[in-house]
Amino acid sequence: MRAVIQRVLRGKVSVEAETIGEIGPGLVVLLGVGIGDGEEDACYLAEKIINLRIFNDDDGKLNCSLKDLQLPMLVVSQFTLYGDCRKGRRPSFSQAAPWEIGEKLYETFCREVENYQLRVAKGRFRSQMVVEIINDGPVTIMVDSKRLF
Repeated sequence: MRAVIQRVLRGKVSVEAETIGEIGPGLVVLLGVGIGDGEEDACYLAEKIINLRIFNDDDGKLNCSLKDLQLPMLVVSQFTLYGDCRKGRRPSFSQAAPWEIGEKLYETFCREVENYQLRVAKGRFRSQMVVEIINDGPVTIMVDSKRLF
């Protein structure tokens, strides 16, 4: 699984002009599921992301996590994170998991974050979404469960 994590002042996702998920300060996570990903990837990423120390402490250092500060997360499914642009001009998405698996692991990831008593707002799987992100910092981190950094 792949995630692009953005520390935000606020984030919002809409479908057909209806807001379906919104947070204030916290994290927006764009989450992609690839072929071969499983529940262990979802659990690994959830634990990793909520404990990333990417929020400022009282001294202005990146020393606090989402979990430390009990902030919310907005999770948006993003199969295009598996776009391969090495050949031609049109990205290939052949490494993205089929939607049935993607949706299951997306929900597993969200449940796992909620298990840490954190609020999770969501996009709508398999929908055309408008995502508004007011990045804070900016702080943007990429995490891949197969590339254990």
